[in-house]
Amino acid sequence: MRDLLGVAREDFGYEELRPGQEEAMRAVLAGRDVLAVMPTGAGKSAVYQVPALLLDGPVVVVSPLIALQRDQVDALLEDVGGAVMLNSAMPAAAWREARAQLRCGSARFVFLAPEQLARDEVVDELAALSPRLLVVDEAHCVSSWGHDFRPHYLRLGGARARLGDPPVVALTATASPQVRAEVLERLRMRDPLVLVEGFDRPEIDLRVVHCTDAGTQRAGVLRAVAEAGGPVLVYVATRADAEEIAAQVPGADFYHAGRKRTDRDDVQRRFVDGHLDVVVATTAFGMGIDKPDVRAVVHATVPDSPDSYYQEIGRAARDGRPAVATLFYRPEDLGLRTFFSAGVAKEEPLRRTAAAVRAHDGPVPVTELRRELGLTSSRLAGAVNLLTGVGALAEDPEGRLVVPPGAPGPAPAAAAAVEVSERQRSVERSRLEMMRSLCETTACRRQFLLGYFGEEVPRPCGNCDTCRAGTAQAHTATVEPFPVGSAVEHGQWGAGQVMHYEDDRVTVLFEDVGYRTLALELMHDRDLLRSLSA
Repeated sequence: MRDLLGVAREDFGYEELRPGQEEAMRAVLAGRDVLAVMPTGAGKSAVYQVPALLLDGPVVVVSPLIALQRDQVDALLEDVGGAVMLNSAMPAAAWREARAQLRCGSARFVFLAPEQLARDEVVDELAALSPRLLVVDEAHCVSSWGHDFRPHYLRLGGARARLGDPPVVALTATASPQVRAEVLERLRMRDPLVLVEGFDRPEIDLRVVHCTDAGTQRAGVLRAVAEAGGPVLVYVATRADAEEIAAQVPGADFYHAGRKRTDRDDVQRRFVDGHLDVVVATTAFGMGIDKPDVRAVVHATVPDSPDSYYQEIGRAARDGRPAVATLFYRPEDLGLRTFFSAGVAKEEPLRRTAAAVRAHDGPVPVTELRRELGLTSSRLAGAVNLLTGVGALAEDPEGRLVVPPGAPGPAPAAAAAVEVSERQRSVERSRLEMMRSLCETTACRRQFLLGYFGEEVPRPCGNCDTCRAGTAQAHTATVEPFPVGSAVEHGQWGAGQVMHYEDDRVTVLFEDVGYRTLALELMHDRDLLRSLSA
């Protein structure tokens, strides 16, 4: 029988495994759940693909984007064969062919969007095949704390049970401690191996350019693209910006959710294949893009969080060669990001949803409930997730909605769900404020960014604009009353985790309100924090 390293070498061409990969692979072979948080380009897919060839049975891979599914299927077909997709864009004949390949065993991997696992017939057919592994790619989408939260991901825990409770491998390139904790809970992971590799990407030069007006900002973006010296990704806040900037850059194209799917797929394909050097995009572009030679990532405006920023700049320099990440910042843009952020849930649709499930006096399929209420799939998923979180609804083994014993009535359940939504909004705004701090700091930008994720960097990096300006060396915390990563409690904001020190301030991530930065002197004088560590 072939061993793990033999499969990695012979089937996938890996001469050696990267840090963390082998440990995670052996945990997969042992049947353990695995959460792997690894930087973009660090080989997350190999964590499940290599051991899958030593398992007897199919592997179900949940992936959020059809284009991303297609890339991974193409790569597997080239390497080991036996991969299919199941998605809403496929014609009926392609669905039948994919299912036939799964049934006869000629396909080992099946890729699908989380929405497909909300369909009873899909889950039932996959369950009949006794899958050996459930892989959740871009797993931060599970978490309402995450910067790219997707309501359909929250049903994957229930889908796991209906698939026969196979081991879960959750993969992401960015996850704060709170996101990691929620991923483990939502996917019902038991005794998992939690592997968190370093977030640092030292080959990426970090720069922030402060702009006084929109004209200067746009001119700077165009100049940065012209000077990139290779493929460039430009991230913008709006669809109109994507189209306008692309029109001003020779040979560029734009990508946003308003374009036809075929056009979006064409842009992505040409960029990955090297036939297009500049893509101007909203955040809809880039997840899972396997292009090693991106030489620059340009942010035409401030992103909504350090989480988004880190993931987007991580699409550069996957070949290990130097690249530049330049962010053009105006404080006024933060107001636009606040405007576009998710609002607080409304009480009436929540009450109606809870009441509709109660009116059935028994389990109700989500599809039937959606027809009754006249809500879109996403809106209903958001309402159900909030109501489930406050104990007003639950799922039965078939994935249908039920009212659990002792559940609050529709009115109090809706009120409680609104409170949860308000806390989520507070977290979102705190992340945006952390983005402001990242842009405005004169300390080492890399130290600040990695500190946001709870990773200590002992000295300035030397490869960011503040280091080159000579200001970074002056910023060190003289007193650190609580270790980074330790649990603390605040009298008003409750439990939290110490993330980062800078000068006379400490940043704490609180469970209910998000990130807060506190003055060490004030904290000491008023005894604002106390340790919760044993």
